[in-house]
Amino acid sequence: MRVHVEGIGLLGPGLAGWAASRAILTGDSPYVATPTILSASPLLPPAERRRSVPTVKLAMAVGAEAMEQAGRDPATVATVFASSSGDPDTLHQILETLATEERDISPTRFHNSVHNAPAGYWSIATRSREPSTSLSAHDESFQAGLLEAAAEVVADGWTVGLITYDLPYPEPLNRARPIAGSFGTALVLTRTPTDRCLACLDIDIVREDEPVTRMADIGLEALRTGNPTARALPLLSALARVCAGGGPETVVLDLPPGGRVVIRVGSPC
Repeated sequence: MRVHVEGIGLLGPGLAGWAASRAILTGDSPYVATPTILSASPLLPPAERRRSVPTVKLAMAVGAEAMEQAGRDPATVATVFASSSGDPDTLHQILETLATEERDISPTRFHNSVHNAPAGYWSIATRSREPSTSLSAHDESFQAGLLEAAAEVVADGWTVGLITYDLPYPEPLNRARPIAGSFGTALVLTRTPTDRCLACLDIDIVREDEPVTRMADIGLEALRTGNPTARALPLLSALARVCAGGGPETVVLDLPPGGRVVIRVGSPC
């Protein structure tokens, strides 16, 4: 499948936006892990802004950055949201409440617990009525989201915003499912190249036992292996180098059991 990248969003530990992170991803600036700062999106109406949880804040931030870079009206773009879990804080609080005698769950807590909550907030904020998919595939959620988004671009001809995000759980859930930091990324993908395109992606699924692409920096590699959405880091690094004028690169992402996603990243076609 061939798709074109028009916009990129990024927010994570020590990675405060795509523009600020490009030199880190190319290896030209050192990586220093600092906490991810999440703020309620100004795109949301006041009531929804007050009710937005960290997952929504992260998804909205990276999605908005990618759309702005692409010069796209979010209301006209289909979306794919991908995460390995729902909002960790909300799930923790619901389970904590259920462990008491009262067991009264707040309606706000409940609607933030469903997996497509960020998609709902996004549609409210952008007034989008375009198709939207929310999916989860454990540690391969980014890869699954990328494949779904690319398939929609190629098969249906849509412009698609891929928005992926994962955040850590509070204790004691963190002991059962540790996730390193809050990390989100977004890509705006198109079928036809435009003058706004940053790169071209040729995506294949293979069965060969090709080695997975890793990060050279120890800190970024720890983030890649510790956060499911951060599996995107090798692709983001390749995009940063191509955008800086580098030659084409090949990135290999894991796709168990026994598969790989091979992505050839090149200059705009």
